[in-house]
Amino acid sequence: MTDAAIADVPDRSAWLGLMAVLPLVLIVAMDGSILYLAMPRVTSALLPSADQALWILDIYGFIVGSLLITFGNIGDRYGRLKLIMVGATVFGAGSLGAAYAQSAESLIAFRALMGLGGATLLPSGLAIVSALFPDARQRARAIGIFAATFAAGFAVGPILGGMLLRHFEWSAVFLINVPVVLAFLIAAPMLLREVRATSYGRIDGLSLLFSFAGILLFTYAVKAAATHGLGAVPVAAGIVGIVALALFLRRQVRIDYPLLDLSLFSDRIFSIAILTGLLSLVVWSAAAYLSGIYLQSVLGFDVFTAALLTLPGAIVLTATCVGTAGIVERIGRKPALVATHVLIGAGVLLLMFTTVEAGVAVFIASTVIAGIGYGLSFSLVAEIAVSAVPAERAGAAGSIAETSNELGNALGISLLGSLAALSFRLLGPDVAGTLDETLTQPELAADTVLHAKTAFLTGLHVVVGVGGLLMLILGIVTWLWLPKKLPQ
Repeated sequence: MTDAAIADVPDRSAWLGLMAVLPLVLIVAMDGSILYLAMPRVTSALLPSADQALWILDIYGFIVGSLLITFGNIGDRYGRLKLIMVGATVFGAGSLGAAYAQSAESLIAFRALMGLGGATLLPSGLAIVSALFPDARQRARAIGIFAATFAAGFAVGPILGGMLLRHFEWSAVFLINVPVVLAFLIAAPMLLREVRATSYGRIDGLSLLFSFAGILLFTYAVKAAATHGLGAVPVAAGIVGIVALALFLRRQVRIDYPLLDLSLFSDRIFSIAILTGLLSLVVWSAAAYLSGIYLQSVLGFDVFTAALLTLPGAIVLTATCVGTAGIVERIGRKPALVATHVLIGAGVLLLMFTTVEAGVAVFIASTVIAGIGYGLSFSLVAEIAVSAVPAERAGAAGSIAETSNELGNALGISLLGSLAALSFRLLGPDVAGTLDETLTQPELAADTVLHAKTAFLTGLHVVVGVGGLLMLILGIVTWLWLPKKLPQ
């Protein structure tokens, strides 16, 4: 059989296999953002505390981000298809449980279960898709579609959530996952084949324990301190978390098969790419979460109208993600990477011009400008990270790039969200811990409502100011530190 014939044989079945994986990728990405507009409705139904509300939002991202590399290693050893089937089942079960959760604690637990399943899906899905396409050109196209679908999931999550909430209860944002999972479990055995790595090492349990405990304890400490002030428990948790993360990093340079290959960060191109993926999602998640509250609880829009207002930015983000290859071909990789930082920073800083009375035009302009930057980031980060390292280390580089996105999404809500919570606690009317909780209190005076909204808006301005400046600073560092021509 000729080489051309070999390339043609898997074509139809390969594309069908890709189509089977993409809906799963979409819902996994969507669940990182679908609650942004839904949180006021969830808050009204379950009455979570301020720190519980943050955990509901970001426990999913933390579980996914903490376990991506680990499950990548498990998939190498035991088979990607087997792992993704188990993960999809767990993800579906967690979604069903979350839909019928009766308390904030149970919703947090089921969101964690969803994260456990979601952590298996991204690295395994990408590995399976890559193996479906032996032809390099088709493989590159398929991976581009995979990345665009993941980016689109982040972008359309809030919009779809808002549309569902116009007609259904908040549980609908989780129930939509169930038919997608069932369809995948039926189609996957027929359309996909098992994929294993040719070599692998043992999975280090202590590394997994240190990284997972370190991230969660440190995050809890930040949340608790911002919401309730410094106390013995948050301080102790923060110290233990920092120690656990230090032990994790120390162990990675001493064991034969590290979960995180720190030597990759000796390459400055790789380091900047990963930092871009991390920081861009930190800023995006915090701005999207707080903007959702601003549109509904400050300006008074219903959830569906708020969702429609996010649509221009989502369209621009998705279109940019798809067209990034053409942009890079025209202006080059380094200018495109710098443009990512500048556009995100400038777009987010526009939100500082929002007021208690008005801000729709500013919000739309912000999401459109920043959306171009986010679209570039989604497409560029993994590509630049992988191309910066030797071919035999491309898998590890890709896993780290995916992990930076997931951790960034969770850290944004935890760290910058906690900064907004701290601002509200210090400047608010001291009626309740959050704006939404305050507005649900009976017989509030008009000046108290205005006081609460103003305090929230101040926190929003602080967060977008910090996030926007960080992105602009990273853009300057990228321009000065990286070589003029980046590797292809």
